[in-house]
Amino acid sequence: MSDVKLVGEPTSRGYQVVGKPMPRHDARDKVFGKTKYADDYAVPGMLYGKVLRSQYPAAKILSIDTHGAEKLPGVEAVMTARDVPNNETVTRFGQTHEVGGFEGLYRVLADGKARFLGEAVALVAAENEEIAEEAVKLIKVDYELLQGIFDPVEAMKPDAFRVGEGESNIICSYKVRKGDIDEGFSRSDVIVENTYRVPFVDHAFLEPHSGVAWLDDDGVITIRVSTQVIEHFRGVADVLGFPHNKVRVIAPMVGGGFGNKEDITVETYLALLVWKTRRPVKLTYTREEAILATSKRHPYVMKYRTGATKDGKLMALAADLISDAGAYVYLSPWVLLYSTVSATGPYDIPHVKVDTTTVLTNNTFTSANRGFGCPQICFAYESQMDELARQLNLSPLEIRKKNYLRKGKAMATGRVLDHYVAFPESAEKAVAALGKKSVPASATERVGQGIASSMTSYGRMVFLHDTSRSYVSMEMDGSVTVRCGVQDVGGGQASSLAQIAAEVLGVSMDDVKVFFGDTALTPLAGTTTATRQLYMSGNATLKAATEVRKNLLTKAAKMLEGRPKDLEVGEKKIYVRNEPDRSLPLAGVVKACAADGIPLYNAAQFNAPFRELIDFETGQGQVFADFTFGTHGAEVCVDVETGKVTVLKLISCFDVGQAINPLSVEGQLEGGALYGMGYSLTEEIILDKGKTLTPSFSEFVVATALDAPDVETIVLESGDGVGPFGAKGVGEPSCVSVAPAIANAVCDALGVRIVDLPLTPERIIKALRKI
Repeated sequence: MSDVKLVGEPTSRGYQVVGKPMPRHDARDKVFGKTKYADDYAVPGMLYGKVLRSQYPAAKILSIDTHGAEKLPGVEAVMTARDVPNNETVTRFGQTHEVGGFEGLYRVLADGKARFLGEAVALVAAENEEIAEEAVKLIKVDYELLQGIFDPVEAMKPDAFRVGEGESNIICSYKVRKGDIDEGFSRSDVIVENTYRVPFVDHAFLEPHSGVAWLDDDGVITIRVSTQVIEHFRGVADVLGFPHNKVRVIAPMVGGGFGNKEDITVETYLALLVWKTRRPVKLTYTREEAILATSKRHPYVMKYRTGATKDGKLMALAADLISDAGAYVYLSPWVLLYSTVSATGPYDIPHVKVDTTTVLTNNTFTSANRGFGCPQICFAYESQMDELARQLNLSPLEIRKKNYLRKGKAMATGRVLDHYVAFPESAEKAVAALGKKSVPASATERVGQGIASSMTSYGRMVFLHDTSRSYVSMEMDGSVTVRCGVQDVGGGQASSLAQIAAEVLGVSMDDVKVFFGDTALTPLAGTTTATRQLYMSGNATLKAATEVRKNLLTKAAKMLEGRPKDLEVGEKKIYVRNEPDRSLPLAGVVKACAADGIPLYNAAQFNAPFRELIDFETGQGQVFADFTFGTHGAEVCVDVETGKVTVLKLISCFDVGQAINPLSVEGQLEGGALYGMGYSLTEEIILDKGKTLTPSFSEFVVATALDAPDVETIVLESGDGVGPFGAKGVGEPSCVSVAPAIANAVCDALGVRIVDLPLTPERIIKALRKI
């Protein structure tokens, strides 16, 4: 692990547990294969579920004949849309506002029309998987093929085929307006204009969607499922027409989500089949199903026009962004809003005009993916910065340093950045870490270096009234229990809560037990999305643990004949500051509190700061509580004969505020860098008129360990985040600027700009032929 670099005063000074590199509390079981994931669970007497999916991306469903499947021995249930109590519900992604375009139709099973290839049409439950698969084949669906629409630009036209039932395929559009764009370009000595395209991408987690559900004696349907959102119990209950307290969701450890498990996947299907059969049901998607029929990262078409003076000062930026939502709305309005707010990047630009639109097509639907709309536009704005640098004969670092936002400056949306902004520091350190260019190994190889910077929000939008709750208690022996509804997707979300509680209450990590992810037994903590859990649930846990600590210190002060403010807690003792010999065992104080009826538990709620909705005509206002700032550096070797790109160096430098666990931070920075490398070079879901041509990992190529360089991580700690102990979120920010860094390095090596991702050998050879 690289040394931790500090900004200002060392923020971890005086901490006993926080800021220390510690093995996560779940690490040993994962290393030895003892951790149970959703598919590892079984219930006696359970059935197996399967899904019949549409064979066409756009078609009327004239009839569905289920008789053959129903007669097959071993089949217990066959369900179509007519069997679902509430087949269509409206998902509102905000708790307090209903904004046009932010409400998405959730359709359980296709009814009357199939809108994308792989859309669920019917469900089957049978005694084993083989019977269930055979039953699916026996269901006969009569389709009438429809024209469909597959290009988001074409889908915007007034006479385009209608994907849904609305008057237009346009879901929503946003704007950002600052200054006078015509004046800005008139004052520019150099103007760079390009159109960038990025593809559909699969999340490619190791664990496919899976779950098992059963009916309790008291009429509660319990669903143990791989999910990032246990609070989908409400949506499932609404589909069934149940009270919300009659559906329980449990999330075991999740084997990767990256946003795909933010939407409802198998949960509703399981609940419906349990409700129908009154028996437990298990349903696990195949890899091919996951690629075919679940959400993807949004493809974008991005037209950027950027102007600067001859000395490199940015004057104007005009951007037109179009995203392909696929067949249903899901989270596309939110993803687009993130892209809109971040469209100018981490730069101070006086004149800005941004127009963004998300559009329905008959392609596979798109939704959340790691970075949530920021990797796409970062590829565009950081490519633009390097193109300006080339034309002005400036270094990539030099032009960025002339234009970086700083603390106290306003974004194009008018939001003043009131926390530390880690520029130009992160960029300078990334460039220094790259060092001199490597020497090519052969005459056909070219070596190039590139950097890219980003600012990415952590936490949800501030107009959503986001909350998280956590319960902390001291047990009689001095051990600590944390109960929190956090879903742990492998990023150490639960383990960070243990470290926070251990720090506040003066115990070791081994003394803390975290119960997580159960809507019936843990306080609800919101979604494990938007890089929000450390910020939200971390603050809730800190708040709860602090209240318990206060009660402990109040009692100990009486026992030691001192004052609470003079006491410290550490190493399972409470002692007088500067007089460590005057101390009491922590367990002894706990027992004394119990004898006096002093509560040593607290259920705390942390409320994110609230702001009113932005002005959607100008984009002015605040959308996020804070941002994580950082820079990636890359060195690549390109073979000009084959077009093959090899990444030689990958640098990740980010301000994390305060590293709660430096080992987890390093893991996130390394994982994010490699996630972004795949986006840069190989990963693309290819659709031909809605048909998936990359249906498995044989065609959808994921980077392997053989493709990956060692990632050098440089961790900055400003202590100026809004999370616990000044922490910032880093899970999603860690992948955002990788693709443009690699693209800029390729351009540096070849002298030609490639404007489409991924940077495949074919695209590189075609670009070289144009020189």
